Amino acid sequence: MHYARLLMVLFICCSAFVQPLIYTSNNGLVSFRSEAPFELINASSKELKGALDLSKNNFAFRIRIRSFEGFNSPLQKEHFNENYMESEKFPEAVFNGKIIETIDYSKKGKYSIRAKGKLIIHGVEQERIIKSDLEVTEKGIRIISQFSVLLSDHAIPIPRVVKEKLANEINVSINTELYAK
Repeated sequence: MHYARLLMVLFICCSAFVQPLIYTSNNGLVSFRSEAPFELINASSKELKGALDLSKNNFAFRIRIRSFEGFNSPLQKEHFNENYMESEKFPEAVFNGKIIETIDYSKKGKYSIRAKGKLIIHGVEQERIIKSDLEVTEKGIRIISQFSVLLSDHAIPIPRVVKEKLANEINVSINTELYAK
């Protein structure tokens, strides 16, 4: 009887020092910017969802395309969803893969990392390595990243009529904090 209690106390004490292995986010920020000769388009969403498995350095993130706000007009948002991103057919963008670097998640600090994985936008998968800044904090893990996406890489057409108003290269920014699950 005493042996079982001792084991239980040891298990409880030791588990208090074990770092959680899965960290998640439900409200990360994704922003994008299109700088074309005749028009600047900015939009963002606070609906980035993701998970990071510390034991394997694996990650998975997704964003609902219709969640983006901040376009120059309601018509521009409608064209974004219906004509370009085809949000009914391709409702999400996804990035999943593995962090290349080995990180000591038990130590607070900032790390420059490379995330290697599959970026799926508009139903088209591209293998990507995206550089990011990862910070281990007291509260969780913060990830900040800036990268570009070519519309042509994801079969997103730019009609001639709007060629001067929509850039092929879109600048994307990510800022999310993940917490122990």
